[in-house]
Amino acid sequence: MAKQEILETGMLVSLTPHEVKERFDVNEIVIVDVRTPVEYAFEHIPGAMLFPLSSFNPAKLPAQNGKPVVFHCGTGMRSTAAAKKCIAAGIAEVLHIDGGLGAWKKAGLAFATIDPPTGNTIEKTMPVEAK
Repeated sequence: MAKQEILETGMLVSLTPHEVKERFDVNEIVIVDVRTPVEYAFEHIPGAMLFPLSSFNPAKLPAQNGKPVVFHCGTGMRSTAAAKKCIAAGIAEVLHIDGGLGAWKKAGLAFATIDPPTGNTIEKTMPVEAK
């Protein structure tokens, strides 16, 4: 369930991986990966755009025709930093995946990765961890 954190000039909304997947599947949101190009090449959420935190500038985000942007990284730390940069730049509400790609994979959702024998990109899922 979404969690909200009110900051000085805006709100950071943390969504679960399943909330993001549901909204992404019906084209309600855009996912932006703020990890490095190497991390993205190794594994990423299919359809996510890459905008590394090292060169992140909220003013350069592409227009999304009213669709909210949901940031993600490996664990949620860098996506929180990107979200806070957006809030500081005047964007009132910013979203990110709580727990990042690690939580996405633990939830059993598909991610793209490199197949070592062929070098091709394939989709893969991890077994859902028992609680």
